[in-house]
Amino acid sequence: MNLTRRGFIKGAGVTAGAMAISSAIPLPAWAEAPTGTILTAGRWGAMQVEVKDGKVISSKGALAKTIPNSLQATAPDQVHSNARVKYPMVRKGFLAAPGKPDGKRGSDEFVKISWDDAMKLIHEQHMRIRKEHGAASVFAGSYGWRSSGVLHKAQTLLQRYMSLAGGYSGHLGDYSTGAAQVIMPHVVGSVEVYEQQTTYPVILEHTQVVVLWGVNPLNTLKIAWSSTDEQGLEFFNQLKSSGKTVIAIDPMRSETIEFFGDKAQWLAPNMGTDVAMMLGIAHTLVTKSMHDKAFLDKYTTGYNRFEDYLLGKNDKTPKTAAWAEAICGIPAQQIELLAEIFSKNRTMIMGGWGMQRQQYGEQKHWMLVTLAAMLGQIGTEGGGFGFSYHYSNGGNPTRSGGVLSAISATVAGTSSAGNDWASSSAVSSFPLARIVEALEKPGSKYQHNGHEMAFPDIKMIWWAGGANFTHHQDTNRLIKAWQKPEMIVISECYWTAAAKHADIVLPITTSFERNDLTMTGDYSNQHLVPMKQVVPPQFESRNDFDVFADMSELLKAGGRKVYTEGKEEMDWLREFYDAAQKGARAQRVAMPLFSQFWQDNKLIEMRKNDKNEKFIRFAEFRADPVINPLGTPSGKIEIFSKTIEGFKYADCPAHPTWLAPDEWKGNAKEGQLQLLTAHPAHRLHSQLNYAKLREQYAVANREPITIHPEDAKARGIANGDLVRAFNSRGQILVGAVVSDGIKQGIVCIHEGAWPDLDPATGICKNGGANVLTLDIPSSRLANGCSGNTALISIEKYTGPALTLTAFDPPKGESAKVG
Repeated sequence: MNLTRRGFIKGAGVTAGAMAISSAIPLPAWAEAPTGTILTAGRWGAMQVEVKDGKVISSKGALAKTIPNSLQATAPDQVHSNARVKYPMVRKGFLAAPGKPDGKRGSDEFVKISWDDAMKLIHEQHMRIRKEHGAASVFAGSYGWRSSGVLHKAQTLLQRYMSLAGGYSGHLGDYSTGAAQVIMPHVVGSVEVYEQQTTYPVILEHTQVVVLWGVNPLNTLKIAWSSTDEQGLEFFNQLKSSGKTVIAIDPMRSETIEFFGDKAQWLAPNMGTDVAMMLGIAHTLVTKSMHDKAFLDKYTTGYNRFEDYLLGKNDKTPKTAAWAEAICGIPAQQIELLAEIFSKNRTMIMGGWGMQRQQYGEQKHWMLVTLAAMLGQIGTEGGGFGFSYHYSNGGNPTRSGGVLSAISATVAGTSSAGNDWASSSAVSSFPLARIVEALEKPGSKYQHNGHEMAFPDIKMIWWAGGANFTHHQDTNRLIKAWQKPEMIVISECYWTAAAKHADIVLPITTSFERNDLTMTGDYSNQHLVPMKQVVPPQFESRNDFDVFADMSELLKAGGRKVYTEGKEEMDWLREFYDAAQKGARAQRVAMPLFSQFWQDNKLIEMRKNDKNEKFIRFAEFRADPVINPLGTPSGKIEIFSKTIEGFKYADCPAHPTWLAPDEWKGNAKEGQLQLLTAHPAHRLHSQLNYAKLREQYAVANREPITIHPEDAKARGIANGDLVRAFNSRGQILVGAVVSDGIKQGIVCIHEGAWPDLDPATGICKNGGANVLTLDIPSSRLANGCSGNTALISIEKYTGPALTLTAFDPPKGESAKVG
């Protein structure tokens, strides 16, 4: 869609007045669940769960809302799925000879054993490996999207146990923002991608132009790291009706762009070319004297070095709008108009994370900050940039009241737990997205953020609360490397691909089968919610807390008491609640006693804070950069970084730079298309792939692939056809969705489908996108993942019918649920 000056003027300058984000229906201070339901929560919000005859039969959101959240209806599927791990299971070849196992992970059968035997087997092999190879040989950097709750946090509980065992190898960074969270401290002095944003009320009152650059909040705000307060979706609903100019820059017409309809103007650049497009805008700002020189002089450092690059003084290549057009595919006139719109109006650029999950991903966020600095609006009411408007409701003002603490990865000292033996946390850590490289090249050296480091020699892996086989790139390479450790233990609720590639699998409860507490809103702390046990643990599943407490007893007599600090589930929850109540009292916010709170089955909504409602990111820095410096060496925004210059990384220059990736439109062979791996609409990455929601998006029972009509026509592909997508790394089977809502030359397969490789052909029958993606670091600076860097080919599938088995238990575990 072309951006027009007339279309812009129609909406520009319209403000919504002092609009405030509020629930569609006001909530009382204590919101009560209806009779017959149990109040609990998940990452997708507070929920009312209905149980009949010991079985979950329905669930729905407990908070009033304008935009429905499909994920809130999934509790029955989560508890009663046929994909549940029911009993402790051991791979047959491993059980026969734990020291030197037979068979192959991923193809061997499993054998049911007792919990006592499973824990004894793990303990014996764990102690052997630790004694022979040291603490660094044990990887417990288990990573994933956790369960809601402050007690039952699988990764923390695993690391708590491993700390008592003598330490472990952990991880650095994450898959979500691996590149950005390393580059941003060099640029603005903080991780930034997880910071509170200029608040929703400020945006609605003061911002004139909202730029959605590579964000899809209608999908991603269904969830939160703890539990969503649901106010982000309401904000975008109010933004839609505010009359403000909304410009969406994305290769695909996402669910968010569809939601805005004619209220937003969509620009679709070539995938991965965001830096070039921003450079074209920046060049226009300079040549037309629309950049804010005073702001750049006062609040930034190194701009002149960047401007020399921008104007082509060194490489003889000015980064003009016409130059940018040749790379990004957006007409030069459109790029120049964007420069005019951004500079003449209060503009908030909301940047997404997908564009930094690419080779040279560091450059995307650095360039976006540089562009915002050139506009001179950082720290103003409703202007600047923000990187978490699409994540966990960043922008919902922080409330006054009680905030829950959480269990830690290390135990308390001798006074409370009788712990007189050593406790050690991670003894070695490496960038998470480099785990395959660590398995392939133990002991090898690599560069990371200016440091030379070495990979540990991993002999044991214990993964709890994550699904690395869906979030890591190049699945076939991962499967091969995954054969190297001597023992792999997976603590899981479901038979994920990771579980099927383990030696020992322990059945773990879902959050509906245990008691916990959570806050809603990672930034707002808007509600405190009781997460009441809805049904008893299914089959032989157990809580991670109890599993690791028992494993600690095997370490040393009395270890269970040390691990638990002498407290059981409800003791911990009472302690966390009482501390929150004390904090609330200090802010004159009333909370009932814990016993009353737990009995009443109600959530608590914290009080609005007038000062926090007006929060503006970087406002204090703008007011006085000397008294309120940033955490960079200069105390300013570093457009040119002397620190990074000193690293001498060719793949991460000292200022934002356009670097062509190894696989993109510019070097594609005939017929190749770029692969976009976007966040799915009806699951959280890989979570809920087995749920009935699958029926709303699956095509021919496969993961869908969105294809532009011209690309489909050239290959004889029609809507609903089965499609084989492939490259040198692997092949997958997907269902065609032919749509003009994607840029020609690009296809989209949502990430998170469980890998399901056919033994005969090697094709992934469930359409796991990461079978095709490139497993390379973003750069030597951050070593983030590059999940959006891949060229693929597609063709209409004419091969034999392949039965989907992604959600079936492996051989040896075939009993049906219910």
